[in-house]
Amino acid sequence: MSHSLDAYLVLAGILFSIGTFGYLARRNAISMLMSIELMLNAVNLTIIAFGAFIPSLKVQGSVIALIVLAVAAAEATVGLSIVIAIFRNKKTPLVDEYDTMRD
Repeated sequence: MSHSLDAYLVLAGILFSIGTFGYLARRNAISMLMSIELMLNAVNLTIIAFGAFIPSLKVQGSVIALIVLAVAAAEATVGLSIVIAIFRNKKTPLVDEYDTMRD
């Protein structure tokens, strides 16, 4: 299974599953953001693997992966700034406490 597309896709699936479990199981906002980043990295691994094994997707795969990285960086920046702002007001990083902000 080495040096085949299947190995990369299995690894990406495992990373995406770990990220999904981490997002659903955690209540800490920072852990949830890290899990989303893990899922985006799994998507990037899939895109790069397809680009490496399908010659017509070589350049397009790299460009798409760079766009996903830019979106992930923007998401992390905005998400972390929101978490920090809420933490300053509520003194807790737990997402369950954020719903009281409607009051």
